[in-house]
Amino acid sequence: MRSFLLSAVIVVLGAIGLWQTTDGLRALTAESARRLEVATGKPALPALSLEDMAGRSLTLGRPGDKLTLAEFIYTSCPTICRAAGESMAMLRDRLAADGIGDRVRLLSVSFDPLQDDLEALADYGEWHGAAGEIWTVARPSLTDLDVMLASFGVQVIPDGFGGFEHNAALHMIDRDGHLIGIFDIDDIDGAVRAIEAKL
Repeated sequence: MRSFLLSAVIVVLGAIGLWQTTDGLRALTAESARRLEVATGKPALPALSLEDMAGRSLTLGRPGDKLTLAEFIYTSCPTICRAAGESMAMLRDRLAADGIGDRVRLLSVSFDPLQDDLEALADYGEWHGAAGEIWTVARPSLTDLDVMLASFGVQVIPDGFGGFEHNAALHMIDRDGHLIGIFDIDDIDGAVRAIEAKL
């Protein structure tokens, strides 16, 4: 009987701990916890300096900007970044077809600014059809790189082969410079619905 009571206490304490650490079982992974934190907290972003594929300066997270969807990539990525580029192309086409492309900015932002020079950014943009009007490819300044990754909760881990493991998602930034939503890269319908609700 004593071992049963001890087991029951351990199970109850474990359940309480699981409930608390997963925000009521709403966040079972680090990525779901990140998305929940953004959805409930809508954190303000610092103004981050970027250079786009044409060498122009722009700022991410500055109040007064267009509604922005940003993804984080590195241009030599052979897998998830290519799929992300295809998703961004589909999103661009949907926004243009819906007549709202001029009110939204799409950004593919490299987290490897040393390797991703302007030529690499332009090649990535040309490969995926990012012409710079609705969608452009950019990189942060070296001084803003760590702040950018931390602000968005993007995890980047060298894979030992010259590439990176990283979380891939679409990050929605409102016109006041707040991160207000995170979507799977292939959730085009969800992203478009969220955009339309904010315009």
